[in-house]
Amino acid sequence: MARFRKSSHSSDEFRGGRHRFEHWYRDNTVYFITARCRDRYPAFASEAPKAVFWDRFAHYTAAHQFEPWVMSVMDNHYHVVGYCTAGEELGEMMRKIHGSVAKLVNDLLPERRRPFWRQHSSQKDYFDGCLRDESQLRRSYRYTLTQSKRHGLCADYRDYPHPRVRITLDEAVVRALSMNALMTGVPYARYQNARRTTD
Repeated sequence: MARFRKSSHSSDEFRGGRHRFEHWYRDNTVYFITARCRDRYPAFASEAPKAVFWDRFAHYTAAHQFEPWVMSVMDNHYHVVGYCTAGEELGEMMRKIHGSVAKLVNDLLPERRRPFWRQHSSQKDYFDGCLRDESQLRRSYRYTLTQSKRHGLCADYRDYPHPRVRITLDEAVVRALSMNALMTGVPYARYQNARRTTD
């Protein structure tokens, strides 16, 4: 099994009747990552902020051993499916991406957004999930790729300029399976029960 660490040191799955939020830092794993601007503010509505995002995202993913496979940026959020070589790099990578994007995009906005990503009452800048099987990988990949169609920006995602595809869906599946990079068999109810509630 790939080495991993949780951001929470508690073994309790729930806190205050709600599922405990935590990040998992896991080697050799395919991740789905998403984040949204605070209050759904359309910080990426124009081309210049999107260019900032793509530049900083490419820079820091390369620096921290993360391979983006498919990505999309909307006016106020983004999604990515990709492969994480070293789980311990993930948190620092996200800190740098979000910090640099927030600073540089704020420089372009009419007024600065602080905090840029998280809600005032939350410490959650982003969500990450370790993909557990081929079905979840396929669904996450398609979901990420077709965001522009889902949001009514175009009839065909290929007409939208801001998805990025590094490898095809079939290539992603082959790569994930050949590297044993899907999180199978982890004794944690959130993943064990997910198939019954989402499939």
